[in-house]
Amino acid sequence: MLICPVRVFLNCSRCAFVLLLVFIASAFAIAQSAPLPESTAHFTFAPKPGPYPVGFRVVFQYDYSRTFNEVVDILGKPTKEELARPIQTLIWYPAQKSKNQSVVLGDYLALSVKELNPVADKQSIEPLAESKKHWGDMTNEKTWAQKDPPPAPGTFPVVIYAPSFSNVAHENYDLLEYLASNGYIVISSADFGAHSRAMTGDMEGVEAQRGDISFLIGYAHSLPQADMSHIAVAGFSWGGISNLFAAARDSRIGALISLDGSARYFPKLVADSGYVRPKEITIPILFFHQGGPSLEAALRGHQFTDGPSVLNDLTHADFYNIHMYWMYHGDFSSTFQRDPDYWKNRHDADYTPSAAIESYSWVARYTLNFLNAYFKQDASAQKFLKNTPIENGAPAHLFNVDFRPAAGIAPSMVAFRAEVGKRGFDHINDVYTAFKAANPDFKFDQQQMGSWAFGLTWFQHYPEAIAVYKVETTLFPDAFYINDQLADAYAKNGQKDLAIASYEKSLSMHPDNPSAKAELEKLKNPPKEKP
Repeated sequence: MLICPVRVFLNCSRCAFVLLLVFIASAFAIAQSAPLPESTAHFTFAPKPGPYPVGFRVVFQYDYSRTFNEVVDILGKPTKEELARPIQTLIWYPAQKSKNQSVVLGDYLALSVKELNPVADKQSIEPLAESKKHWGDMTNEKTWAQKDPPPAPGTFPVVIYAPSFSNVAHENYDLLEYLASNGYIVISSADFGAHSRAMTGDMEGVEAQRGDISFLIGYAHSLPQADMSHIAVAGFSWGGISNLFAAARDSRIGALISLDGSARYFPKLVADSGYVRPKEITIPILFFHQGGPSLEAALRGHQFTDGPSVLNDLTHADFYNIHMYWMYHGDFSSTFQRDPDYWKNRHDADYTPSAAIESYSWVARYTLNFLNAYFKQDASAQKFLKNTPIENGAPAHLFNVDFRPAAGIAPSMVAFRAEVGKRGFDHINDVYTAFKAANPDFKFDQQQMGSWAFGLTWFQHYPEAIAVYKVETTLFPDAFYINDQLADAYAKNGQKDLAIASYEKSLSMHPDNPSAKAELEKLKNPPKEKP
């Protein structure tokens, strides 16, 4: 059971492996001279709340499409728990003014004992008491959130937050409350593995969290406040690979935010997925990474040996890469920074806690302006993103922003279809020529092309279907049946002679084709109408 996120994070062997990779990346850095960390640091969040009071509530539910518990427990006895996957769902939302009780840090800590079961037992309550003793008086600190106030009227974009490896859903509550106060619904659940509270650093683990993200998007549909046309995913560390997987599979997701996401450090998982193709992703992306030269800068022009250089391959998305000079990996969690022991154990840091605390506040500001620019078309937010950090009021030494605009047509069928739809089906050959010139290694999928053309025929878009079938016959010249389908579209469009020619071509390729023979006979010798 997770109680103290910092202790769990630092003691988790898998997370230690992730951090090791991160620190290896930082080893490329030229040594920077800075004061040693202060002996103590109290985390403060600099940005002011937005115009909305922050509401907070917890909903415990199950994803009945997936199992979690095995049929026998760890003692080999029949499991008494629900077999379906538990999802303790945390929701921060724009609220109306109320006198409801404020949420304190201790309330967030207490959620850990009910992550897997809505009823806390003695075994889980005792560690909570120890955790609250560790946090001391900080457990009584008020947050911006209130418990269950009435929702504000209107609809608001949705942000699904994916926590780091095995961590709690509230690990970045300062950021999540900040977004809610500025008109966003934020939903999160704890990060745990496919069949246990501990996450696993493999494909099964990342797919488990990806599934949680999709489940939470589905849950958002039940919220009257939710604007489901604007959905973003955000994640820290391991959550920053799971949200990339989610965005690659779920077309409802319109933006991605990553806090030093693990997609950079596990390229083999990306490659092994079979469906996460960075070059095909077109949604805007905001990526923060820790101090030191990035892996992408060191390896630009060179491929990883076991997978793609994920960030370098995001060439068809608006991509904001923000290099936070004075943040190490764990600094991207506000609860990590808040932990009383966090800075006491940081003997490796070459910067002060105040620098990391200030940097975190800028992470929040850039996150909000990124969302406002793309989801609310806010002119001031768009200007903020175009400005240099200094023009936005940030000290010169904290971070830099590298913006790479989306370029060209992404190598995917979806992008190809969109470009054809934009330019018109009479220009499909021109689009194809340009597409292949930009993406020479891309291979069109015959089943996808056929389904596209069939759908156009089904909905009686015959000229458009004919255009697609004609391209398909050039891409797959040995597939005789494509000529049958083209002939059928010609016939339905009233182009009898072209239909006959296509059927005859099909029969020349495959003479033993009774269907084509029958349709050809009907076209050449239509039945006489009865007088």
